[in-house]
Amino acid sequence: MELKMKIEGMMCPHCEAAVKKALEAIPTVESAEASHERGEAVVKLSAETPFETLKKAVEELDYKVIAD
Repeated sequence: MELKMKIEGMMCPHCEAAVKKALEAIPTVESAEASHERGEAVVKLSAETPFETLKKAVEELDYKVIAD
């Protein structure tokens, strides 16, 4: 299952890497790709995962999730 998250605040490849690492630390996330240019992350999940879990992982890095 795949999910797109709109994220504000990513400015560079370092930001992308931080978001990717935070999302991939969640056990049900198979992979995550973040793009500061598009302002989004695409997350591939192996099982149902509450959106709030994904949102919290990103917002703990001081980025803002604006949509799912």
